[in-house]
Amino acid sequence: MTDVTPDEKAKKDRGVTRDLRRIRAAQRLRNRELLLLIGAIVLTGAAFVLVQFGALGEIQTGILVIVGVLSALALALHVVLRIRAAQADPFLLPIALLLTGLGSAMIYRIDLSLDTEAGQHQLEYAMLSVALAALTVWFLANHRVLFRYTYVFGLTGLVLLVLPFVPFLNGGGNATVWIHVAGFYFQPGEIAKICLAIFFAGYLVRTRDSLTSTGRRILGFTFPRAREFGPLLVIWLVSMVIIVAQRDLGTGMLIFGMFVAMLYVATGKTGWVLIGVGLAAAGAVAATFVMPYVHNRFNAWIHAFDNELYNDPAGGSYQLVNGIFGLAHGGLFGTGLGQGRPALTPVANSDYIIPSLGEELGLVGLFAIFALYLVFVSRGARVGVAGQDDFGKLLAVGLSFTLALQVFIMVGGVTRVIPLTGLTTPFLAAGGSSLLANWLIVAILLRVSDAVRRQPRAVIG
Repeated sequence: MTDVTPDEKAKKDRGVTRDLRRIRAAQRLRNRELLLLIGAIVLTGAAFVLVQFGALGEIQTGILVIVGVLSALALALHVVLRIRAAQADPFLLPIALLLTGLGSAMIYRIDLSLDTEAGQHQLEYAMLSVALAALTVWFLANHRVLFRYTYVFGLTGLVLLVLPFVPFLNGGGNATVWIHVAGFYFQPGEIAKICLAIFFAGYLVRTRDSLTSTGRRILGFTFPRAREFGPLLVIWLVSMVIIVAQRDLGTGMLIFGMFVAMLYVATGKTGWVLIGVGLAAAGAVAATFVMPYVHNRFNAWIHAFDNELYNDPAGGSYQLVNGIFGLAHGGLFGTGLGQGRPALTPVANSDYIIPSLGEELGLVGLFAIFALYLVFVSRGARVGVAGQDDFGKLLAVGLSFTLALQVFIMVGGVTRVIPLTGLTTPFLAAGGSSLLANWLIVAILLRVSDAVRRQPRAVIG
């Protein structure tokens, strides 16, 4: 029998103590998540009930059953996190569920005015999205696996962007962004942005040393050398090709903005941001003069309240102005769920979901929604900053920034801060492909946050 020395016993005791602390910390995180998740479920159910009372004066149980199934799937994802990712961030899942629930409730409310079924379809896609997130968390044991396939994801992202040009897959519409397969419409660009985020993170980790080499300081900012512009110019050209070929200004802006943000995080050079903003501005100005549809967007933005433009039957500022009127009608506290008239604005359940919510929830309700986005993005960015893994850091920050930029583009567009583009408001707007992509982002962020907390000396609250 081997004797245990006092030093070995003390070391073993310290290890056991650390394990117990880690287990207790994980339990606190998951208990906090469960409490917030129950709150999100209650608020989602209340939103659907209030919509029915406001619009119908009665409760219809059919849609509430679907909401209950969605809630059960969210709780199942919580259980998966307890088993497979006990250290994951406790705020991401409840916020994503609450935003999805509020958006679905508003889409259902618009259905009651237009006699459509988009709200039920949104809930069905939400159930599929939550289930897909649970499977991702369960089977993606380590996010570092994605790093091995950096260039595979890059190629996949480009293929997904090209798919809408395949004649037998093209789903039609003004913008070439949809594919049509077996009766289902899907927007591959939503998944492409995740693939490209993984590619950008892996590529920048591999090439960061050359990109951070000493540059020239001009007016207090360090600019990279001319020979290092290559990657930025290539992504800018890809973005311009998307804008020109697919008539999709939003996706082009999103991909370029995501790359510039990740490039700044990887190198710490403000010069990259200034160059990126300059290229984006130059591209936007060029597109305005060359492409009629971009010119029309800018014209409707600048001269929105022009009477001739407002009444233009070919499409002018009617949609934009109606959305602004809806926000004004909502005022500070809103008309109440189910008691406004959001359906008067075209595509109120997708592009104009923010004015729809603003009309019935008011400015206070919109600020609450924006606060949810702010917390979600800040938690995702904090996960990246706290990590010691460069790939995980860039991936988390890139995905979080993508959501933030998407919200800014859509909210800025419908409030006339910037020209409107064809993106979806994350989690809120109608669209199955967008919902699937955003819940995949949630799953990846949960995985990265779990890995960060398991690292030694990683401090994140």
